[in-house]
Amino acid sequence: MKQQQPYNVGIYCRLSRDDDNSSESASIATQKAMITKYVQENGWNIVDYYVDDGVSGVTFQRPEFIRMIGDIDKKRINMVITKGLV
Repeated sequence: MKQQQPYNVGIYCRLSRDDDNSSESASIATQKAMITKYVQENGWNIVDYYVDDGVSGVTFQRPEFIRMIGDIDKKRINMVITKGLV
């Protein structure tokens, strides 16, 4: 029986509006913590975090989203977890 490959996870976080804060927003930090905990509880590997903070959700032309798609194409990650995509 073939053993399943481990999941190599990309965590995608996004905040749709600029919160007038030059540092990472609290909402992004909360998303990261919640998803990281979930991934660790399941014993999966976190490969990278992709964070589009203050980028509109109207388009998929988001820098980190595009980088994540590239990592999927390169087979660097084989699972993406996000709190919400839209």
